[in-house]
Amino acid sequence: MIDIIFFTLAIFTLAGGIGTISFSQPIYSAMSLIVSIIAMAGIFALLSAPFLFLVQIIIYAGAIITLLVFIIMFLNVKNEHLPKEENKNIHLTLSAFLLIPLVLVSLKAFNTLPLKSMEIMSGDFGSIKLFGMTLFQGWLVPFELISILLLCALIGAVVYARKEDKIG
Repeated sequence: MIDIIFFTLAIFTLAGGIGTISFSQPIYSAMSLIVSIIAMAGIFALLSAPFLFLVQIIIYAGAIITLLVFIIMFLNVKNEHLPKEENKNIHLTLSAFLLIPLVLVSLKAFNTLPLKSMEIMSGDFGSIKLFGMTLFQGWLVPFELISILLLCALIGAVVYARKEDKIG
């Protein structure tokens, strides 16, 4: 049963990715990206990784894609303003065929790895509590330094935007 769910989610992930690059309307591409992200979240849930599942749903599908959709809707892009891509399908097909050797080499390398058991992990593996304890016990200083760096970048962006506003 888990295999059927996994393959269904994998098909949705691939279909969403293909839709993201093949639709000419940006809003349809964003909706396809949402399908792909939600299907990836389902795969994380199957792999007993609830933290990654929640991050995928809340941050990516919830916040970032919502922001992207609002930006697309705010810009109100019309068909006549989009670039003409007459050979888009030919380029996508050619790129897919050029990636076949890379996929074959990756599969060959994957098949040479030693076999391990593939059962679903149980217990605390992948739990949010274990992740938080590891993050805040062993990685507290780097975590705080990155948060200070992001705060400085945010302040710099606001200052830069204000200078541009006063000049213009």
